[in-house]
Amino acid sequence: MASSWMQWLTNPRRNWFAAQHYKALSNRLKKYGLRYDDLYDPMYDLDIKEALARLPREVVDARNQRLKRAIDLSMKHEYLPEDLQVKKENAEREALGALPVYQRTIP
Repeated sequence: MASSWMQWLTNPRRNWFAAQHYKALSNRLKKYGLRYDDLYDPMYDLDIKEALARLPREVVDARNQRLKRAIDLSMKHEYLPEDLQVKKENAEREALGALPVYQRTIP
């Protein structure tokens, strides 16, 4: 009972408050050039460590580079420039095969 309630509480697809928290956190992470998934610590959870070991090397290297850049920006009390945030997001969309935001059509 408690575990199903906790899953509902933390699932952004089911709970409006969780969705708002996810959105706010994602916006803060974007200022540093991070993704939400970059917050998972492989030293804390062995499943995360195994998942990272199964990923292609270039994906893990990109994740490590994002983390290093975020630490550097945080130490300097700076944010990633706005134009780089947009360029990185568009490059990610293109790499995943998704259309850019301005080319999407709603059926």
